[in-house]
Amino acid sequence: MNLMETPDIYLGNDLVDIARIDCSIKKFGQKFLDRIYSKSEQVYCMSKSKPEIHYAGRFAAKEAVIKALKSSGHKPNIPFNSIEILSGNSGEPIVKLNFTINGLCRVSISHIESHALASAIYFK
Repeated sequence: MNLMETPDIYLGNDLVDIARIDCSIKKFGQKFLDRIYSKSEQVYCMSKSKPEIHYAGRFAAKEAVIKALKSSGHKPNIPFNSIEILSGNSGEPIVKLNFTINGLCRVSISHIESHALASAIYFK
């Protein structure tokens, strides 16, 4: 992206009920986890005292990324497990896409006991 040009900017947001994610994990187990999350995401979430909060945050982030990309006109289907939300050295969420896009995507995740919220921004 040339910094002298004004990029097109697309936003996506998502709000997730943590209990809903926890219920899906309990009901569908590893099948659900593998369909939505990469192995590294699963290891990260399971290392936390309340994994369901972190799973919900990553789910919301993936939904937000999909919404930002789709609002830009991206047509192909985007499987959840083709988007990874990793953690940087300072704990910041990092988006890793296992497909090619022409641009840059960033997310922010927040949560309370009952809900997780994520926002994504896609610079095209």
